[in-house]
Amino acid sequence: MLDILHNFSGVLVNVLTVVVGSVIGLILKKQIPEKLTGAVMTAIGLCTIAIGIMGIIKGQNQLVMIISMVLGVVVGTLLDIDGKLQRIGDKLQSKGKNGEKSTFSQGFVTASLLFCVGAMTIVGSMNAGISGDNQMLYTKSVLDLISSAMLSASLGIGVLAAAVFVLVFQGGLVALSMVLGSFLSDFAVAELICAGSVMITALGLNLIGVTKIKVANLLPALVFVPLVCLIF
Repeated sequence: MLDILHNFSGVLVNVLTVVVGSVIGLILKKQIPEKLTGAVMTAIGLCTIAIGIMGIIKGQNQLVMIISMVLGVVVGTLLDIDGKLQRIGDKLQSKGKNGEKSTFSQGFVTASLLFCVGAMTIVGSMNAGISGDNQMLYTKSVLDLISSAMLSASLGIGVLAAAVFVLVFQGGLVALSMVLGSFLSDFAVAELICAGSVMITALGLNLIGVTKIKVANLLPALVFVPLVCLIF
């Protein structure tokens, strides 16, 4: 029992840092000029794009990425995952000011994807599930503490609600890794990081206002990657 709790300790710490960071951002929100929060959001977006590009480079077979992403976005679009996440955000949203209502879902979806899709999430969750090594998730928690504070100052309380998604999604990855992680090859892990990094790059483009990509609809690609890797 203690071993299982240890495996999930990184996830729990990550959830806590998202909550703390979001609360700090909400407290400071009224004291930070809108011009400054906009500039910070652009900086976060650019850094997100850079992180995504660095992860994409780790891919070993471009065909795996292309096939997985195409299959993933087809399934994701048919299931309307992005729309469902938006509706979850709407349901979680409390009755408050109209200004906050307009950004709640945006904050929830953006933060959920930023905290849960990427190399550190995938590798960190796998390390925690397979060997109980939470070091990468602890490192990620520090980064998410800063990001959640900045995001909540700009997008509001929806970022705080993303802690629920972090718990479910990242906790699910750890649990899955405990069962199946040892069967994944280094090749499959590299391609998972590559696919996740493509999504991170798309999210960064959304953050700086260049695109409005429905990144959540790409999530099923993470399921297809190990299957496509078996073919290659």
